[in-house]
Amino acid sequence: MDIGSIIGKVSQYKTIVENTKNYRKDWDEGLRKLIMTTLETINKESGLNARVEHQDGIENLEVVLFSLGQEMSGIAERISNSPTTRPMIKHNGSLVYQQLFNGKVMIMIAYPFIEGYGQPKPPKMVEILRPEELKEAFVLRHVEEFLKEVIEWEDYDDDMQDKMGVNPIGFTPPSIITEESGE
Repeated sequence: MDIGSIIGKVSQYKTIVENTKNYRKDWDEGLRKLIMTTLETINKESGLNARVEHQDGIENLEVVLFSLGQEMSGIAERISNSPTTRPMIKHNGSLVYQQLFNGKVMIMIAYPFIEGYGQPKPPKMVEILRPEELKEAFVLRHVEEFLKEVIEWEDYDDDMQDKMGVNPIGFTPPSIITEESGE
């Protein structure tokens, strides 16, 4: 019986499993700190006033979050023909560094959204990197891309529909609602 191809696959499998252990070790021994320190420096020097958080609720699936926080949106829902209103909360967006099951790091952008006003736009997956690939320059590039996406969301208008897609910011513009309902 010739199992040469299986032996090659077994070798590849063992290498990948060992890489996962090493990637997790790299996260614990410096990568998490590099990401957090770089984000904190960017935040301080730029005056952005974001929050840098480390979420470690699940071991080896940790998250570093660069969040613009949440606030009152300025929009409020009227409650049943009364002067009472319920404010809608706006989440201002986040840049997410998420450890994956295999120790690699997925970088995502969570877009701003307003609670109760349509569905949030799905997060944008920026890239997945091995720990040794993730350097300070990458974090800078990620923050630039994050800010570009958030700025586009905040400054949305009908000139940008072709660029951002049909449902670019998580809600259906009134013109589409009217067309779909046949009014």
